[in-house]
Amino acid sequence: MISPKRFLSLLLLALSLGHAAAQIPKPDKLLYGVAYYDEYMPYERLDKDVAMMKAAGINVVRIAESTWSTLEPQKGVFDFSHVDRVLDAMHKGGIHVIIGTPTYAIPTWLARKYPAVLATTSRGANQYGSRQNMDITNPDYRRHCEAVIRALLGHVKNHPAIIGYQVDNETKAYGTAGPGVQALFVQYMQKKFASLDAMNKAYGLDYWSNRINSWEDFPSMVGTINASQGSEFARFQRQLVTEFLAWQAGIVREYKKPNQFITQNFDLGWRGYSFGIQPDVDHFAAAKALDVAGVDIYHPSQSQLTGTEISFGGDLTRGMKGGQNYLVLETEAQGFPQWTPYPGQLRQQAFSHLASGANLVEYWHWGSIHNSAETYWKGLLSHDLQPNYLYEEAKTIGRDFARLSPQLLSLKKTNKVAVLFSNEALTAEGWFNNGLDYNSVLRSFYDPLYRHNVGCDLVDPSSPSLDQYALLIVPMLYAAPNRLLERLDRYVQQGGHLLTTYRSGFSDENVQVRHTAQPGGLSRACGVTYQEFTVPVGVSLQGNPFQVSENDNKVDRWMEFLTPTTATVLARYDHPVWGCYAAITENHYGKGLATYVGCHTSDPVVEKLVTDAVRKAGLWSADQELAFPLITRAGRNQQGRPVHYYFNYAAQPATVTYPHAAGRELLSGTTVAKGQPLTLSAWGVQIVEEK
Repeated sequence: MISPKRFLSLLLLALSLGHAAAQIPKPDKLLYGVAYYDEYMPYERLDKDVAMMKAAGINVVRIAESTWSTLEPQKGVFDFSHVDRVLDAMHKGGIHVIIGTPTYAIPTWLARKYPAVLATTSRGANQYGSRQNMDITNPDYRRHCEAVIRALLGHVKNHPAIIGYQVDNETKAYGTAGPGVQALFVQYMQKKFASLDAMNKAYGLDYWSNRINSWEDFPSMVGTINASQGSEFARFQRQLVTEFLAWQAGIVREYKKPNQFITQNFDLGWRGYSFGIQPDVDHFAAAKALDVAGVDIYHPSQSQLTGTEISFGGDLTRGMKGGQNYLVLETEAQGFPQWTPYPGQLRQQAFSHLASGANLVEYWHWGSIHNSAETYWKGLLSHDLQPNYLYEEAKTIGRDFARLSPQLLSLKKTNKVAVLFSNEALTAEGWFNNGLDYNSVLRSFYDPLYRHNVGCDLVDPSSPSLDQYALLIVPMLYAAPNRLLERLDRYVQQGGHLLTTYRSGFSDENVQVRHTAQPGGLSRACGVTYQEFTVPVGVSLQGNPFQVSENDNKVDRWMEFLTPTTATVLARYDHPVWGCYAAITENHYGKGLATYVGCHTSDPVVEKLVTDAVRKAGLWSADQELAFPLITRAGRNQQGRPVHYYFNYAAQPATVTYPHAAGRELLSGTTVAKGQPLTLSAWGVQIVEEK
């Protein structure tokens, strides 16, 4: 393991690196790319691949992040021939390269020589075979990571094809919880708490004789039943990721040129596709060590393509660096067999990423693999590696990216609505079997913003400024320190509109339930209190106040017995016993307004609540007169001109009335007047730049 002193010093450094990351030149063009693995190809075709990429307008490839065993076939024996071949061929073809450090999949010799490199998790000791099976704190792993990174970067650092470096890939702690990690955690806890008494009190460890009376007796966290302790260990594991990425970025920074960037390919929560916040990474903290944030975004396609995951992932990744443009380092061209896109959808997806502020759209990957775990995750090319209808569609994207870079590069987005998420709340909620899932609740409040074309930022408790937003949505903020609740209270007092939900403010940062009236520090701003709650059966909202279907008017999974103090009741429970309690309230507080949702309801009710909040915040405009499947996104380009994207996420053509100042439709080059109809084909896109 890393020594505790070394770990804590590296962690403090990692958490402060937001101000240390180098300033890099702004990109001069949109990047369109693929991951490319010469090592995987069934026969020699590098020159043909480069020619096909150039014909498709692909101007960047990502290489090397997956093939440590090829780069270092035995300890200290390096073979960079595949890297050299690709770098030289791409440079000759005018294609840029992003080099990945190859540390997320370990070689066989490392596992054989140092078995403890394989992580011990709550399921026991990992076996070799899968990627991401290692303990990222293990000293032998770290030592050999550093060796391969330095050997690779020392070898390639002067190659003119390289524009940037990716540290690791989809990094997480992977559940590592063995003795070495446990020892680090104990040291971390000794630094966090002045005494064992303070820790025992904060975590309620007298319960079931869990009290710890000596640091030497500190038990493994694998078996803990204490949500406070378990949540702290999860926070610690996320900090391992922050430190690990900062450590790698520090090494890479010794080699990179001033005009090259450092990034990471963060992934989102996963439901068979990208969904919600990644529970195992504090993205905003981990991104501080990077020059530019990167992400992978995967989503259903065909009739299930909505663009919601593209928007959510973009809003999150943009937020990692305070609104800076970002890189989509992986997205599907085909992906799973059920995702093979309809004609036109590849174009729609690509421009949807740009509309959220991406400067790179990169497919995983170029060619479909002929064996192993991802055989049926298909690339841009199918298994025959020949041109297909998707490749022909990619050609049109590449041409348009190159032609329209001056108008579409580095779209600046300024939004007046934000959704505040919390990894601490997500983790804490996972300890309670209450039928509620944090990411599902979060998405239920985010998705209506997307469907009604309301621009949104995703922020977390570290975000420095909330008062720039007219509307702040805070779903299920179960675990939160007093200082965060005080910030939300001030936000409303000073004129903001807060929309928050059940189970918010309930416990502190140590997941200790507050012993004041609930919802804790939000009671005054929301103008309500409650003591009891239940899992509703046969409960609806009196009088169907949001005019939804009878089925959708139901309350399920969670309801709080709200008693207004200063709030106005928007909805009460329809129930012979619980009908005396409020379900949803609204409270004028200071200069602002707070809406509190005290129960879990259907998505249609949530949509009504969200759109009502947007209207009351004064943010409903012509764009909101459109709704899914007609989606519009907007921002300002580098020339300061507003740019409006219009998407039709449907299989039938549709027409929208353009409501903004006169401009030019960029794809066709035609002029557009205010009030002019725009006809969108099935899965179509049009882009208007105002004059």
